[in-house]
Amino acid sequence: MTTLTALENTKFIRAARLVDLQKINYLTVQVEGHTVALFLHEGKVYGVDNRCPHMGFPLDKGSVNEGILTCYWHYARFDIASGGTFDQFADDVRAFPVEVRDGEIWVDVAPHVDACAHQKERLHIGLERDIPLVISKAVLTLMDDDRAGDAIEPFRTGLIFGTQYRERGWGQGLTMHVCMMNMLPYLAKEDRPRALYHGLSAVARDCAGSPPRFGVPPLPDASTDLATLKRWFRKFIEVRDSEGAERCVISAIRTGADHRQMADMLFAAVTDHRYIDIGHPADFTNKAFEALDIVGWAHAETVLTSLVMGYANASRREESNAWRSPFDLIAILQQAFAELPAIVTPAHYSQPANPQALQQRREMLLPLLLGDDPQAIVDGLLTVLRGGCGLEELAATVTYAAALRVARFHTSNEFGDWDTALHTFTFANAIQQGLRRAPSVELLRGVFDAAMSVYLDRFLNMPAAKLPTPNGLVSDVGAALNELTGLLDRQQQVNQAGQKVAHYLYGQGDADQLLAHLGKLLLREDRDFHTIQTVEAAFRQYKTLSQTPEGVNVLVAAIRYLAAHAPTVRAQGQTYQIAYRLHQGARLFEEE
Repeated sequence: MTTLTALENTKFIRAARLVDLQKINYLTVQVEGHTVALFLHEGKVYGVDNRCPHMGFPLDKGSVNEGILTCYWHYARFDIASGGTFDQFADDVRAFPVEVRDGEIWVDVAPHVDACAHQKERLHIGLERDIPLVISKAVLTLMDDDRAGDAIEPFRTGLIFGTQYRERGWGQGLTMHVCMMNMLPYLAKEDRPRALYHGLSAVARDCAGSPPRFGVPPLPDASTDLATLKRWFRKFIEVRDSEGAERCVISAIRTGADHRQMADMLFAAVTDHRYIDIGHPADFTNKAFEALDIVGWAHAETVLTSLVMGYANASRREESNAWRSPFDLIAILQQAFAELPAIVTPAHYSQPANPQALQQRREMLLPLLLGDDPQAIVDGLLTVLRGGCGLEELAATVTYAAALRVARFHTSNEFGDWDTALHTFTFANAIQQGLRRAPSVELLRGVFDAAMSVYLDRFLNMPAAKLPTPNGLVSDVGAALNELTGLLDRQQQVNQAGQKVAHYLYGQGDADQLLAHLGKLLLREDRDFHTIQTVEAAFRQYKTLSQTPEGVNVLVAAIRYLAAHAPTVRAQGQTYQIAYRLHQGARLFEEE
């Protein structure tokens, strides 16, 4: 345990008579609110907290042999003198200093351990050994308002661990971790530790069994300019040389490149080929930069280099038959890309202030984006760009079209096809967020890629599920949210859940309460990468669209996807509830 030197005092309290302990060799006593198990072993008295730190079983029901106390519930073993555990799935049990004075047993109840510092150490153990119960206990302590009350430090711990201890670099676990951190502001206070627990546990699971990742050093000469490093980087990714590409990344950071310059460099490589790895590298890149926004640029080297292997090994849609036949989408896109440098000006990098023009462009584009003519889609995108449409505005329209594919997904499709629509939506969202951070003609290509993916997903809306419309009723907030909870306790309540969310918002229900409730519904399910991606991206989009019909449809898309993937076994929630009850001091073990 972590010694708290600032509290190195003593507070001995009389606890029991030695003669009473000698009769049976163990006693359980109450000492100033502490339940202490006293043991007489080889002529010496020892005292420990009677609650097993693993799951709360009474340790006085265990046994002591050769100085080792064994809990009889899950057989965790402890050094009876120090309380140290031999089984890391448990934890060190609190050992109380004991003195015998004139036949009386005195117990020191003064704190000698910093609980937050100790749980920081335990968090590392939980991540290293992939022990969700240990992770959840640590998070509950570190986010306790009476102590740290801060999610950033445990988030940073998970981020650094995930980038260092997964040989393949950034993956699903870290993406879920960032998604959960992004969702914290929307959640009810009591759900925030649970969200962080989900993210940290996802990182631990993703790293379990993987060798660590060993980075490469920067170039020895720091004089190479950023433009050259960017050109080299893209060349190395082109030939799938991850080691050479990684050295360019770390060298660029060491030369002083900031977050915007690095985003420009990385997103350029992500969009040099079409819709690589069905959009995951773009989403991972966006999440990596969002993570650095939270923890600070000092961690850029570790975080950004973890992305490179995913770029180099990614599949490319140029290699996909669906993008080549019956229409050669690659050729259509390449022709459009050749026109972009002459169209895009610095004015395109800022969002236009005219909402009416924005709405008109969106109304013109949406039928094309959801149609069945890829050339018309590309021509429409070029037309609105020539008319002054901002890059981020254009990306937002394509992202909304991708959300509509999910909102109108017909349940007659195969279940796995939900992910086809999901990938397009999260890719489009990532490109949109990237354009906010570092707008460029190169990254603009990703908007066109997303539009082509929306086109290819058109079969998912044949027929299209109907979008819910206002029913004219004002929502009873409590009843509506309770009904939504009940729907997600049953399988395949997809359309019903979508209607419930839409009617709630159209009926003047409080949007903040709805977002918090959707987060709660997500957190009670077992971790699922794609569902977390969907809900987090929908929250991000709703933040911009707010209480508009478009905003309603985005949340309809999120709840329909969540309803399609619920209910799960919910084992992870059971683990968290055990940790929460222990944190609250509740009893888990009840005798008959």
